Amino acid sequence: MKTFEELGVAANIRKAIEEMGYENPMPVQEEVIPYLLDEIRDVIALAQTGTGKTAAFGLPVLQKIEVKENAPQALILCPTRELCLQIAGDLADYSKYIDNLRVLPVYGGSSIDSQIRSLKRGVHIIVATPGRLIDLINRKTVDLAKVKYVVLDEADEMLNMGFTESIDEILAKVPSDRSMLLFSATMPKEISKITKKYMESPKEITVGRKNEGTSTVKHVYYMVHAKDKYLALKRIADFYPNIYGIIFCRTRRETQEIADKLIQDGYNADSLHGDLSQAQRDYVMQKFRIKNIQLLVATDVAARGLDVDSLTHVINYGLPDDTESYTHRSGRTGRAGKTGTSIAIVHVKEKGKIRELEKILNKKFEQGVIPSGEEICEKQLFSLVDRIEKVKVNEDEISNLLPSVYRKLEWLEKEDIIKRVMALEFNRLIDYYRDAQEIESPSDRYVKGEDKLYPRRKDRERGDRASGGRGAEKGYSRLFINIGRTDNVNPATLMGLVNDFVPEKVNIGRIDIMQNFSFFEVPERDAQKVIKSMSRQEQNGRRISVEVAQGGGGGDRSGDRNRGGFSPRSDKDRGFKRDSDFKSSKPKSSDKGGHRKGRKPKY
Repeated sequence: MKTFEELGVAANIRKAIEEMGYENPMPVQEEVIPYLLDEIRDVIALAQTGTGKTAAFGLPVLQKIEVKENAPQALILCPTRELCLQIAGDLADYSKYIDNLRVLPVYGGSSIDSQIRSLKRGVHIIVATPGRLIDLINRKTVDLAKVKYVVLDEADEMLNMGFTESIDEILAKVPSDRSMLLFSATMPKEISKITKKYMESPKEITVGRKNEGTSTVKHVYYMVHAKDKYLALKRIADFYPNIYGIIFCRTRRETQEIADKLIQDGYNADSLHGDLSQAQRDYVMQKFRIKNIQLLVATDVAARGLDVDSLTHVINYGLPDDTESYTHRSGRTGRAGKTGTSIAIVHVKEKGKIRELEKILNKKFEQGVIPSGEEICEKQLFSLVDRIEKVKVNEDEISNLLPSVYRKLEWLEKEDIIKRVMALEFNRLIDYYRDAQEIESPSDRYVKGEDKLYPRRKDRERGDRASGGRGAEKGYSRLFINIGRTDNVNPATLMGLVNDFVPEKVNIGRIDIMQNFSFFEVPERDAQKVIKSMSRQEQNGRRISVEVAQGGGGGDRSGDRNRGGFSPRSDKDRGFKRDSDFKSSKPKSSDKGGHRKGRKPKY
């Protein structure tokens, strides 16, 4: 392993980074720094988040700045305010012993007037988010004519956030003979387009494999029914008493809902999403950085660029649609050489996504088993014992109080005191898990094939019977609902609608999705409650109609009308347009539902 001196880093910069605890360069730094110092014009570096990329481009750029020339010589573009501040702060630390070198972070959500005043006084390096920089360019308050180095940090994230046109506009303002450094965790097609357009025979440096997850992160998935996702989340959080992590959700609404639930259930949590003001986001992030918050529930956009190196876990409450987003999520943990765990809470239909991620990331995902209440209580108990063993005792501060405490407790034996301390800490947890039902795994209803999960024999037989006569299973009512595949409805979204509109727990049996309508089965005792709760609700601006499907209602649709499968209301009321809808549409699948409870799952 080389040293920073062997890489060619100047003595004044080495002095600063050694004081920060840098001893040896990380792999990406060892690869990148020599090329940037050797006048290689354009460089593409592919490395995971948290591997030391800021120092990899920051140290050589600082070393090449001409301090006497009071004009911006380096421009670093990044996707978020948080990352902008992180990079600017790191560069300021690295340049501690470079006299008069000035770094300015430029970002939205803060006073543009103060940024303009700083630009007028003169800066050498600008670290900016694209939107605010364009604003300054349009005001003619920033001059990029002498920029020699342009760095695109987390370029894939900037493109995902829609900054392509902004980057084009900015790069048109810098000299054509500038050097360009592109740093990215993944290499999507959009990155290739930028490199062809703006870079001249770039040197490509890859640390690890392209799009590969970092080796310091363990990947685990838990498969549960959609209705049990939040319960599974709680058990996972309880099983790791010292967890310090981010829970990623797909939408702002879900993010706030999950955070609210966790807070109500006594967890040290908060939310971070786009509906919060910048001041609120800063406040939440400050609490999270100093560990006043143990669990941060966030959307992908809000969590980009977070400068937190000690996360133990990342939890995917819902898997993202693309591999790049999962890579960035998991890259939030296992940073700076530390190890971390990326957890995904998935349902049966997402099993294929796990396999796809395994292939692309070249990582094996371990299937976890939801811990039982007994296992959780035992884990929490030993965590407390460990904390008691390691607690620091300030004898001087408490020595005067101890005699009174001893007298108060002298009637208790040592074993009694220990029991009471344990009970004081764990009564609530023990009571909860004593009464809580264990979470049913989908594997209890399904058997494994090579690449799929197949229904067990009794479930297949039930499906075969239903596909013939389309009659409801004994004890169940078969309901009609006037939305189908044309409304982008699938079994998961139908179960989600029941989640949203029907109070209390309802078991859902067979689901048949048709072209313009669907059928689903619920216990007979719950049928009227479901009909009353869901009827006259709206889905994507369309009023929902639910009623009992007389005579089965799942075979040939033209026959259904004659068998009395529907009430005598008009087709228009149900959303039908023509008789051909009945004749041409066939059931897409014979999907089975599961159980549901709580909020709508996000698919």
